[in-house]
This record gives sequence, C-alpha cells and structure tokens, in this order.
Amino acid sequence: MKKIYSKLLLLLCAVVLVSCDNDETMSHTNVTAVNALYSPANNKFFDLGAQSSAVFEWEGAKAEDNGVVLYDVVFDRESGDFSKPIYVMPSDGKGFQRTLNISFTELNKIAGLAGIESLAIGKLKWTVYSSKGINVQKSSVSGIIEVQRPGGFPPPDQLFITGTGSETGETVADAQAFKKIGTSKFEIYTKLKAGTYKFITRKNGTPEVFYINEGDLKEDGASTYTGDSKVYKISVDFSDGSTKMTEIKKIELWFPPRSEYLFEYTYSGGGIWKAANKQIVFKQESWGRDERYKFKFTVVNGGTTSEEWYGSVNSDNNRPDGNVAASYWYMVPVSSDFWANSFKFASAVDNKTVNAEINFSAASPAYTHSFTIQ
Repeated sequence: MKKIYSKLLLLLCAVVLVSCDNDETMSHTNVTAVNALYSPANNKFFDLGAQSSAVFEWEGAKAEDNGVVLYDVVFDRESGDFSKPIYVMPSDGKGFQRTLNISFTELNKIAGLAGIESLAIGKLKWTVYSSKGINVQKSSVSGIIEVQRPGGFPPPDQLFITGTGSETGETVADAQAFKKIGTSKFEIYTKLKAGTYKFITRKNGTPEVFYINEGDLKEDGASTYTGDSKVYKISVDFSDGSTKMTEIKKIELWFPPRSEYLFEYTYSGGGIWKAANKQIVFKQESWGRDERYKFKFTVVNGGTTSEEWYGSVNSDNNRPDGNVAASYWYMVPVSSDFWANSFKFASAVDNKTVNAEINFSAASPAYTHSFTIQ
C-alpha cells in the first residue's frame, strides 16, 4: 500500500511541476496591448507624389517578463476592422522599435491595395499589434491618415499586352512583351485590331492589370480598340501614369545618293518589319560607289502626320565587314539631315538581292536591322 501511495504522490508532483512549467512558459509570452498612438495626428494628410516618408509612433507595450516586445503596424481600409488587414509590416529595427518610418512609395502601394485610385484622395486606417512572436495583442485604438495618390504607379519589372484586340490574342501565354527603356518606362511596337486589350505584369499567377483611359494609365480594366487594324508604338510611363500611342504608318529605306526611297517595309508581327527580294545597287560617283542609307518612319499622333528618322549613332561610318560589332546596326533617332548619321551597306550587298529586316521587338537587345543576301 505504501508503494502505491508513493507512486501516486510522485505522479501528482510531476503533474504539478509540468503544470507550473507550462504556466511559467506561457507567462513569458504575455504582453499588453498598445494603449496610445502618438503620430501621425488623426486625419493627417500626405501627398504621396512627393519624395518623402511618414513616421508612425506609439506608446510602448509591456511584457510580463520585462523583456522585449515586437510590433507590427497594420493597415486597413477606412471602414475596416483589421480582421482582414490589407497590409502588415514590422516596425523599425525588424519589429523591435516603437516607430515605423515608411516611404511614400510604400504608402502609395498600400493606398492602391485599399482601392484608392491613381490621382484620388482617400483614407487609410492603422493600428499596432504587440507580441512576443505569439499571443498577439491588437491595440484597441486606431488612427486615420488621408492620402492623395500620385498619377503614377510602382513600376513593374516586366509588362505584356494581351486581349482580343492585341496581335497575339487573349491567350496569356502568348502575350507580347514590352521593352523596358528606363526605370519606369516601357514601350512596344505592335498591331491593334478591333477588340479589347490590357497590360499585364506577368504571364503566370495573378498579375497586376493596367489599361489606357483617355490617355492615362489606369488599374484593373481593359481598353477597347475599334476601326481598322494598325501598327502602333505604345509608350507607358509608370512614374506619372502617362501613355502615348503613335501610329507607325510607313517605314521606308532612304538612299541619299539618289535622293530616293529604295523600298518600303511591311509589318510582320512582334515588332518586326520585313522587305523581301529587294535589289541593292550603289551609286557610282567619280570617287567610288556611294552606299549610304537610313530610315524614315511616317507616324501619326492625334491625327497629325509627321516624320521620324532613324539612323546610326555615328555621324559617319565605314563600310561594315564580317568583324563589325552588332552595335553597328543599332538604330537610334536622328535628324532629317540629308546625309548625317547614315549607315553604309557592306560591300557584298552591291548589285545583290536581299531580304531586309527591322527588329524593334522586346527580345532584341536594341532596336536594330539587317540585310541577308539571297
């Protein structure tokens, strides 16, 4: 009987000790909720178009073990209750400080998640969560900030066009890529046909979606194109939400030695123009055979027809040979000067029939051209 009693006593002590250990462990994770928010002041207005930041500050919470407390700043729509917050981020110092310095760029992103449109004014609600990593305590107080979004958007890493009105159709996997030409700028040479089109930031997962509305870049929608199919250069600048559509009406090869255009290129898709079976004949001069050329683009902007010239980055060139760098063929905007910035044909092209190509696709490292002897 004594043995049974002893075993029961030992078992009871073990249970009590484990219970005490668990209680002690749990007490080490307890923290209080944040009771006061210091800044920004309620309904503080921020113009997010400026290059600046906002500082959020609050009263510290207390840990039962007098140790450190971790903080998360939580954002929601003005009408939200933080049950499904739109954005959560740790405070400064990886969550250890009672402040959060957040850039206007990041706040602009949060405002977009809250449904505040570009150029619009709206409000965000914020509060603070305190914890030791578990047992999270939500503050019973919250604040409101008022923000005005700039015209632009955070620029994506890539951009594609898709839709029934695009030249590749509405199968996302076939979407045609834009060329990124700056931190926030993209452009594409493509054909539009009757239908709808939109811009997406990725071909898999859930992309961000943009479209053009009265010349401005907007989110979550599609543009409608009507009329005849035409080739356009579409330019998009995410920094200010501006767009520009330029019709590429015609591309011709200008041959100044004879003051004439040798031939016109035909758009073949994907930002590429071709001209097949074209004969190239240099002009005989007293000093030799002249082989200079460049390109004239006839474009239409807002109903106004004008010219754009493309040529060599060099004001003058030697004839290229088999060792010339690929960059020799790169096409850049130049003046309409009769001769300046002309390319020169390779000697082998004289009196030959060629297939000519202009490549303004996103896949090409630079806008370029080529001639292949038949």
